[in-house]
Amino acid sequence: MKDVSVYIAALVEYAVERGLIEEADRVWARNQLLAALALDGYTEPEKAAGDLPLEEILGQLLDDAAARGVIGDDITSRDLLDTKLMGILTPRPGEVIREFQARCAQSKQAATDWYYRFSQDTDYIRRYRIARDVKWVTPTEYGDLDITINLSKPEKDPRAIAAAKSAPQSGYPKCQLCRENEGYAGRMNHPARGNHRVIPVTIDGRDWFLQYSPYVYYNEHCIVFNGEHTPMKIDRSAFRKLLDFVKQFPHYFVGSNADLPIVGGSILSHDHFQGGRYTFAMEKAPVEREVSFPGFADIEAGIVHWPLSVLRLRCGDDNRLVDLAEKILTAWRSYTDEAAFVYAETDGEPHNTITPIARMRDGKYELDLVLRNNITTPEHPMGVYHPHAELHHIKKENIGLIEVMGLAVLPARLKGELSRLGEVLVSGGDPAADEVLAKHAPWAAELRQRHTFTADNVEEILQDEVGKVFAQVLEHAGVFKCDEQGREAFLRFVAAVK
Repeated sequence: MKDVSVYIAALVEYAVERGLIEEADRVWARNQLLAALALDGYTEPEKAAGDLPLEEILGQLLDDAAARGVIGDDITSRDLLDTKLMGILTPRPGEVIREFQARCAQSKQAATDWYYRFSQDTDYIRRYRIARDVKWVTPTEYGDLDITINLSKPEKDPRAIAAAKSAPQSGYPKCQLCRENEGYAGRMNHPARGNHRVIPVTIDGRDWFLQYSPYVYYNEHCIVFNGEHTPMKIDRSAFRKLLDFVKQFPHYFVGSNADLPIVGGSILSHDHFQGGRYTFAMEKAPVEREVSFPGFADIEAGIVHWPLSVLRLRCGDDNRLVDLAEKILTAWRSYTDEAAFVYAETDGEPHNTITPIARMRDGKYELDLVLRNNITTPEHPMGVYHPHAELHHIKKENIGLIEVMGLAVLPARLKGELSRLGEVLVSGGDPAADEVLAKHAPWAAELRQRHTFTADNVEEILQDEVGKVFAQVLEHAGVFKCDEQGREAFLRFVAAVK
């Protein structure tokens, strides 16, 4: 291993080249890095390390720290330290906000372009981990669905899990979305955010903040979050905030997870939206049937050709959209249609809510309202409008905003499982005999009836079939199905909006 000074020098050089620090900051930055690494000496390298990728520079410094016992050699301990190192080199929040606002004077897109690049240069978005994600596109009757096996979110090893359990519990920050995460050093049971910087935005007269997701499931995947730790709530104000955001950032879409368990996202305790610069299959999906609502002749409305139940509203006046969206939400909250197995509540528990998505299109505001219902039954204990048990071998997690729009975020386990399953299918083996693959056995048997597998085609076939399973997942999540009976039920609800 090269002398650690080489990598400290390389990290300082990286920060200067990326504009994170100035030339005059070199010595200061070096000394701050030495302190964080528990080193008290430095030798100027005779030869530079060369143009090393950031991952390698940080990896060498972490290896050295682990070898000296400064940190444990587990992923969580390593992430805590490398974030601390990058936090030293990250400009303070005030500087970042001033730079963002200065670029806004040029254009909002110029500002977000800079902020997105900055969030990668600081290693808050770890480019090298995102690159590991497995991605492909599957054509379906609903359009091209995006499929991702998420490998960028590190899985904790047993040592890290044990350390997290024994770590003192803290209520600060209250959750991973709170503003108080900005600059937080982290601990074994809470991620470090020393290199995290957020941008203040005002929507509906309230203080909110903009950041990017560190896991970037799609291009410029951003999170817009309430400055206060307050629960998710879909109401008139939510529609107003979504449209306010796209008014300020018309090159981005923004949407909200639903506010009920099962059909909501993974964090319901903190009000937030997700957005970005990406065109999902749902946005491309056409309106299959135009509808109208009394008193709103100025609003274009229709049922979208999509496996979930989507009403699309378009208008040049955002206030009119908010009025109609509120009327539709109010009607849906209390709507029951036993023939369609839609119940507003059972035993006092509410079931109906909406997943809303806002965007600008051709100079008009557009709002997609996805009707959701979280009722459960003994046959479907995880939800009637949730992936059913026969699909859990591929996807059993909640169908949140990102999946609703047509992007499957599949668990990391599938990378290895699909590879092993492919080998078994090619060799003629029995997946049921493999403890890990047994859950895929019924699916594999069905695939064998339709395909002849070879080493050359097995990966492509499996990816395509996984995409088709995801299409079924979305169909299961749809309250009103894409058949004649389902569309008749959908129109009954439209008629009930008064």
